[in-house]
Amino acid sequence: MTHKTQEPIITNISDLTPEEAKWITLKKIEYTDQVGKARTWETAARKTRGKAGVDAVAMGNVLLHPSRPASTMVVIQYRPPLDSYTVEWPAGLIDAEETAEEAAVREFKEETGYDCRVLSVSPPQAADPGLSSANMQLAMVEVNLSEGDEEPEQRLEDGEHIQRIVVPLTELYDRLVDYSKQERMIVAAKLFHFAAGMHFAQTQKYL
Repeated sequence: MTHKTQEPIITNISDLTPEEAKWITLKKIEYTDQVGKARTWETAARKTRGKAGVDAVAMGNVLLHPSRPASTMVVIQYRPPLDSYTVEWPAGLIDAEETAEEAAVREFKEETGYDCRVLSVSPPQAADPGLSSANMQLAMVEVNLSEGDEEPEQRLEDGEHIQRIVVPLTELYDRLVDYSKQERMIVAAKLFHFAAGMHFAQTQKYL
């Protein structure tokens, strides 16, 4: 990974033709609604969905260390559509011939440097159903650490600049709230929803 020398700067925004688009395309959906009325909907769709039928996988993760509290690793990276840094769980696209589980292991190794064990994989989930047909699965993974382990080297692709942050699970909600208050920083919804759910369960009496 090359070292950061400046803040990212958007230099131009222009319309993208379908011929130029490598990853996504725009579609017009014509359908008949529940009362028989003809309607249309604009949507974005990925061009890269493989045999798994799912676009992406995110890795909810727990790091277990013999002398430290159970933690999770979040990643911070610049996202051009938001012109902001996002705080996320590691995630990535599923390759054409991969399963979600295989992609989770590969992507987690690439983005964090760590080997992981997949504990569970969710059913396919809508990523942003009002805007896009994009879907994803959530793989919960576990990393077992030993005393004296050094942080492994990431295996990032050209153009990827990903910062790793380890956060104790008991501090996750408060840390994400703090991140959201920082300039040019936004927390990914799927990560915040997980943390908010844990926080709600711990602080309310409904469960």
